[in-house]
Amino acid sequence: MEVCVECVESALNAARGGAKRIELCSGLSDGGTTPSVGLLRVVKQLVKVPVFVMIRPRPGDFLYSDHEVEVMKTDLRILKENGADGFVFGILLKDGSVDKERCQELVDLSRPLPVTFHRAIDVANNILQALEDIISIGCDRVLTSGGESNALEGTPTIRKMVEQSAGRMTVMPGGGITERNLRRILDESGADEFHASARTSFQSSMQHTNPAVSMSAPIVANDSRIKITDRDRVKTMIAIAREGY
Repeated sequence: MEVCVECVESALNAARGGAKRIELCSGLSDGGTTPSVGLLRVVKQLVKVPVFVMIRPRPGDFLYSDHEVEVMKTDLRILKENGADGFVFGILLKDGSVDKERCQELVDLSRPLPVTFHRAIDVANNILQALEDIISIGCDRVLTSGGESNALEGTPTIRKMVEQSAGRMTVMPGGGITERNLRRILDESGADEFHASARTSFQSSMQHTNPAVSMSAPIVANDSRIKITDRDRVKTMIAIAREGY
């Protein structure tokens, strides 16, 4: 199980729950963006499992300008120097195909560390051709919902990806995976790994709040509720995943 986290407490809960790997990012509500060096360094001090770091300069699509790619390269170098165990990224061309040239540059900069191509593949113009492209540039793993809004709906395509990859890379389902659908997704896709946030929300300890002001986007309107990874949910999902082995 890989758990995506955006704060120290979530990282601790993921590790305590038995996660085998952490994907560290900021802005999970935006699909994940590059985290700070400070967050990486503190998490690395506190957990023993591998920490893969998201390299994504902004929310939105995956068509990046030259300046944004330079930001990605710079972030990658700095985070690599500060203990990252692997990297997660993806770049597309305007026609929806994989930007093999720029992705190859990032893969080369990442070495000898492993690389995951993230869910940019789910908005590619041809997901199975995109799979071949990212295999060809040396990515070790792909995170995917099978081109659908969640991994359950995309399970048939994920299975095709697992079969097509034929052991050349790991295909990891992710997107809306919960205790309720995990077993079905694993059984029907044939995947050996999965990715989830396993989050729950709790009430902030703030005693004073101003209901007239929100620092969150409208879709996340309640600042007094904080979402973190739940250790028990991680344990439950790992137990469910092990039932089939």
